[in-house]
Amino acid sequence: MLSLVFSVLLLSGAYGCGVPTYAPSARVVNGESAKPYSWPWQVSLQVLKDGVFLHNCGGTLIADRWILTAAHCINFSRTNRVVVGEFDLANEEGAEEIFLIPSEDMFVHQSWNSVCVACGNDIALIRLPRPVQISDKVQLSCLPPAGELLPNNFSCYASGWGRLYTGGPIPDILQQALLPVVDYDHCSQRDWWGATVKRSMVCAGGDIRSVCNGDSGGPLNCQGADGRWYVHGVASFVSGYGCNTLKKPSVFTRVSAFNSWIQQTISENSVSGFQ
Repeated sequence: MLSLVFSVLLLSGAYGCGVPTYAPSARVVNGESAKPYSWPWQVSLQVLKDGVFLHNCGGTLIADRWILTAAHCINFSRTNRVVVGEFDLANEEGAEEIFLIPSEDMFVHQSWNSVCVACGNDIALIRLPRPVQISDKVQLSCLPPAGELLPNNFSCYASGWGRLYTGGPIPDILQQALLPVVDYDHCSQRDWWGATVKRSMVCAGGDIRSVCNGDSGGPLNCQGADGRWYVHGVASFVSGYGCNTLKKPSVFTRVSAFNSWIQQTISENSVSGFQ
């Protein structure tokens, strides 16, 4: 069987993975609108409510038929859809592809506990009914090597359509924010997250930089030494005291702790490899 990373590279064709055609503006300290299509693997997960599809969570395109997201974003009781190539939620701009997602195409980690987000395993995969059209505006993110840990204060970027601040408005335009990694030794200190944070998670950001409601499931984008962007985290939870709470950085599911689960789930639920 081809390795997971090699399969992703093959499927992304001439574009490769993790190399956006439109390079992100990677100098943002606090959140601001992203450059259009600079995070071309970002997707919007939406649920039907009162006859209208509303943005619910983010996700990451990791193969031409597979979306990586958070387990707590999966809602089996509602009608779900995925929008790929999205940038402005309020306007149709031509790059969007819309996929209705039946329940049987949503795969939640077997150890996920819906009443205990902090217990970990907040990760899920969504299988699309057909391959997406890879283009300059829709591309794949790379997966990090299994077990890879980023050093403290490593620069990463969160992206999504979550609230701009606790209780604040939901933006139409995709946002991005610099969220430096907070390593386990710091994040697990008693006056930080303590035992709440697990080694299968990665903390990022701080009191003025965080993800918020609506960013869940979206990527923590980190650039490797090879210049490619890797999805090192899946947005999982923030402090109950607010998104921007001192010593309570945003917590992500650490993707490099789940490479085997990702590969196995895709392999067992695909005709061949990622197809």
